Amino acid sequence: MTVQRVLALVLGGGRGTRLFPLTRDRSKPAVPLAGKYRIIDVPLSNCINSGVQRIYVLTQFNSVSLHSHIRRTYTFDPFSGGFVEILAAQQTLDNAGWYQGTADAVRQNIRYLQQSDIKHVLILSGDQLYRMNYADMLATHVARGADVTIAGIPVEEEAAAGLGIMRVDSAGRVEGFLEKPQTKEELDLVRTDPAWIQQQGIAAKGRTLMASMGIYLFDRDCLIDLLMKTDYQDFGREVFPAAIRAKKVHLHPFDGYWEDIGTIRSYFQCNLDLASPLPPFQLASAEAPIYSRGRFLPPSRIDGASVRSSLLSDGCFIEQGVVIENSVIGLRCRIGRNVVIRNSVVLGNDFYETAEDLATNSARGIPAMGIGEGSIIEGAIIDKNVRIGRRTRIVNDHGWENTADSDLFTVRDGIAVVPKHALVPDGWLPEPNGAGTL
Repeated sequence: MTVQRVLALVLGGGRGTRLFPLTRDRSKPAVPLAGKYRIIDVPLSNCINSGVQRIYVLTQFNSVSLHSHIRRTYTFDPFSGGFVEILAAQQTLDNAGWYQGTADAVRQNIRYLQQSDIKHVLILSGDQLYRMNYADMLATHVARGADVTIAGIPVEEEAAAGLGIMRVDSAGRVEGFLEKPQTKEELDLVRTDPAWIQQQGIAAKGRTLMASMGIYLFDRDCLIDLLMKTDYQDFGREVFPAAIRAKKVHLHPFDGYWEDIGTIRSYFQCNLDLASPLPPFQLASAEAPIYSRGRFLPPSRIDGASVRSSLLSDGCFIEQGVVIENSVIGLRCRIGRNVVIRNSVVLGNDFYETAEDLATNSARGIPAMGIGEGSIIEGAIIDKNVRIGRRTRIVNDHGWENTADSDLFTVRDGIAVVPKHALVPDGWLPEPNGAGTL
């Protein structure tokens, strides 16, 4: 069995409230990652590297930038039959409302699954970072004679509280599923023998729980049956548990890097991990690269700066005396003299300002897009097209965990976030009763 008859559906996600304010103006899969990519590039690249070339991306909220990125990036040889196409929520004669969940989104587009040459349907999330060859998952699926195959990764007990945990038998068939187990008694119900994990060629390393990665491979007819005979709205909470009861569901074990980028904290930490000297996930790969939009940008210019353990994207201008440590710097960043950036993610700019715009804004006292001279950025995320003046301080010095939403400065999960298009004036400080009043 080859991947030629596999259709991939990438779920574009809901409102992305846990990633707000990064999702204020864009959908979750369109959020920039590692300076030059977007999160959606990960599942699409995995598909392409696996030979899966028929891909639909299901979207609903704030999808304009995602549509633009996909349209400009993913174009196949017309003779290959490959495509990446958007299936946006729309009113039809059969469906008058928005997607009510991941399963409902697929149900509303069921006609695209009913093409005669589709044998299997691959359901993917649009907000995870990992590298997987889906052809291996298909091989497991066919070898086990499964109706449904789910990718699973061994985890320690501490991580189980935020994941769906599966119970499998000695043949790898999934017999049970428990969402976010909290107690020892619940964990014992779904615990996997470490010896079985070792037999799959995976070092258990004290991990005795198999977590769902939210990656599903269905026989096409099985999926249509599950969707059309029920009103289930969510794959993880409803469709998958129902499939375990009524269908033959098998596990495809995986033991590579996998991160669910669902919150500001996980997004922040994932980016910083990628910038570390020994990153847990390698962006560079000869066999399975991460693809993205080809931008015709100049090399970054660095003039007397100190850069350590960081990722630096194309088209940046970094002046004398700048210190950048353990950070990610996005496209077209302009960083003024003596700026300090530590443990931060700066997403960059969508365009360069013209000389005329710079002169006009300067005359009006408006900072240029970028980070002004002498400013300090630490433990923060700076979204795109932000104007930060001179001698500002973007640091959560007060140890806030969360603050009220602001057009200037917001704290989420303890991370200071400057939203897209914000204008931070010269000398601004995030003080509760001063120039930085929240």
